[in-house]
Amino acid sequence: MTLRAFCWCICLLFASFADVARAYDSPTPAQVSSAQKKFADELAQETDLSAADVLATLAKARYQQSIIDAISRPAESKTWREYRPIFLTTARIDGGVAFYRANKALFDRVEKEYGVPASILVAIIGVETNYGRTPTRYRVLDALTTLGFHYPPRADFFRGELRQLFLLHGPTFPYPIESLMGSYAGAMGWGQFMPSSIAKFARDEDGDGKIDLWNSLPDIVASIANYFVGNGWQSGGPVAVRARVAASARAVTPENLKPAYPLRQLVEWGYVPSRKVDVADDTLATLVKLEGEDGPEVWIVFQNFYAISRYNRSPLYSLAVTQLSEEIAAQTGGK
Repeated sequence: MTLRAFCWCICLLFASFADVARAYDSPTPAQVSSAQKKFADELAQETDLSAADVLATLAKARYQQSIIDAISRPAESKTWREYRPIFLTTARIDGGVAFYRANKALFDRVEKEYGVPASILVAIIGVETNYGRTPTRYRVLDALTTLGFHYPPRADFFRGELRQLFLLHGPTFPYPIESLMGSYAGAMGWGQFMPSSIAKFARDEDGDGKIDLWNSLPDIVASIANYFVGNGWQSGGPVAVRARVAASARAVTPENLKPAYPLRQLVEWGYVPSRKVDVADDTLATLVKLEGEDGPEVWIVFQNFYAISRYNRSPLYSLAVTQLSEEIAAQTGGK
């Protein structure tokens, strides 16, 4: 090969790399799938957004195989024996105690305003983002587009969240969609709010005119508290208590985590609280059965456990939050 020919090949190679880079950095609507075009058309028909603008934003999204991999192996698929040690660690508990003490005035004020214990609010942030220290790995646009158009088991849900993401933009949420960072599922901020949760429950607690779930701790804490209130949190109510199960206990198979049985009924069936619970015997509850470190565990859970489960439908999650909050409260004098 002559020197001239060699140089020509090198030029072509660099030109090819440049084309790839430009294609990645500046995608065009032509790269959008027919399903995404239909999504944009429907969104434009239902709102004041234009289909062209929606398509231009969707064209910036990138499919991420790691997102599909992550949602296909969630931590909640583990047993309670395997799941509990992830969150109930000395470091996580000590971190929660320190986090509460450093922000005591804020947590106590929000607890008084919303009726949700400070220890629960701290525990949520601890489980979700390790008190704001867990880095966000994914663009929310990438996450919701990947799951909304490439994950059939829950495509409808994630397309709904993607739709809500487009509708969030405004004076109180003035962030470019393509700049938002979150989890592999598209959850944002220290409290890990999905777009629909931001729309319903997020609060501008610091009064600066916008909702900032990444940098404003007052907004973060009040939004979490409001989420619980909106999902039926009962101020002063119990969350969960371990049950002593009689040998003759009746088999009970609840359909979900929603309280459905009066406490006295569960007691009559052979499920007795292992410690005193200060509630009326007609208070509704249900049962959760888990595989613990020392064998089967049965828990009597109440409305507040159900409210926690609106964050994450797995009973493992709700029990981890509950137990972490109890450990934090025990060291801070909370509830």
